[in-house]
Amino acid sequence: MMATTTMVVSPLATQPSPKNKRRLFAEARQNSLQKLSIIFDHGNKNGNGGETTWCFSQVKGTLEDDVTEADLISCVEFNHDGELLATGDKGGRVVIFQRDPASKQCVPKKGEYNVYSTFQSHEPEFDYLKSLEIEEKINKIRWLKRKNQAHFLLSTNDKTIKLWKVSERDKRVTGYNTREEGGRPRDPARVTQLRVPTVRAAELMVEASPRRIFANAHTYHINSISLNSDQETYLSADDLRINLWHLEITDQSFNIVDIKPANMEELTEVITAAEFHPTECNLFVYSSSKGTIRLCDMRAAALCDRHAKLFEEPEDPHARSFFSEIISSISDVKLSNSGRYMMSRDYLGLKVWDLRMETKPVETYPVHEYLRSKLCSLYENDCIFDKFECCWSGDDQRLMTGSYNGFFRIFERGGCGSGCGARRGELTLEAARDAAARPRQPLRARRVATTAKRKKDEISVDCLDFNKKILHTAWHPHESIIAVAATNNLFIFQDKF
Repeated sequence: MMATTTMVVSPLATQPSPKNKRRLFAEARQNSLQKLSIIFDHGNKNGNGGETTWCFSQVKGTLEDDVTEADLISCVEFNHDGELLATGDKGGRVVIFQRDPASKQCVPKKGEYNVYSTFQSHEPEFDYLKSLEIEEKINKIRWLKRKNQAHFLLSTNDKTIKLWKVSERDKRVTGYNTREEGGRPRDPARVTQLRVPTVRAAELMVEASPRRIFANAHTYHINSISLNSDQETYLSADDLRINLWHLEITDQSFNIVDIKPANMEELTEVITAAEFHPTECNLFVYSSSKGTIRLCDMRAAALCDRHAKLFEEPEDPHARSFFSEIISSISDVKLSNSGRYMMSRDYLGLKVWDLRMETKPVETYPVHEYLRSKLCSLYENDCIFDKFECCWSGDDQRLMTGSYNGFFRIFERGGCGSGCGARRGELTLEAARDAAARPRQPLRARRVATTAKRKKDEISVDCLDFNKKILHTAWHPHESIIAVAATNNLFIFQDKF
């Protein structure tokens, strides 16, 4: 029988030397950095963090220099799953694009869309009581969440809101008894036997039909429509009033905000945008031309003239000028997908607000601060009154808005509650025709030089084309795919996966 030997090791013998300690510490630090790098890269690939490399995907519309006024795109909107993308133009038309199924299956994924349906949503009208012409221009499009095989969307011009049903038909009925295949009635004398109609496959046809028409409720031009989270009601806002509608009732609406003074000479502000909270059906916000945003609670009163919260940044008296009131007017307001934050766009920049803090924005992002010295000339050519829209990414971590010269800006949020947006992750890109010649190639970041000395890749602020303006943008709700409207062209860009 063999004896068993037991070794007793002193604890002092297991401790490494100072030299080995430094080596082990360096190895542990390197392993930690590698793990962090893997996590960070994984976040980048999934669009959850880090900077995104954007590349050109598609451009829709003619690339001709001769553009008619009716062809100018006036709104862009993805539906809730991002499979459809709708645009409205000044000619009253709505064009719906559908994502190509093959582009989702290929590796890497592609954000490619094809024309799905085109229809005339609004026609020009004339108000004989006020002797005013009502334009057919589509001001806003909002998608309803899908409940069946059909799609529903709201579209509005200055006065009338319409609910459209977009459905597919790939079958047809044949073998009628009382009419021919072409639809003409048959001679009863020729009907000698009873036939059972049959359903046969047919070529796919997409139909758009108006289901509801909501009219005669606004005296002034409608600037916003927003669906409630209950998917049963929506609001519509004009310059002085906000109305609440039910989707099933067309001849009646409730006035929930009215800022019209008894004497119009005392009018000091107008409503510029309004939106429902994404999850709380009783809350909505609206912005004004004085640079304020009001949060209202419909549970407090039927008429929400008294706001629950007022978001306003104090004005610096030293920076006040003749143009202060104009450039402080808020052109768009969007609540984040989570419902905690709110983004507002004025003429020169973006601001992110925390709904729990009214005193000042938690983040501020200058969009084109270099135009501050050009306000006088912008006032003379009316560009200072342009209404830029803004949008959130699906994860609420990035912001996008437009500028001039075909430029649009994307901001990576620098951390919630930072007080001022961090400068990392700011990106200026251009929606240009030459991008179509370089598909899947990373877009080149653009820079604007404010001094006489400029670098090779910079453009002088004096050379900006103010006729090429990006007013309307949209972000895919789940992926890094963006749509940018440039005059009569729709540019689609995506992450270079």
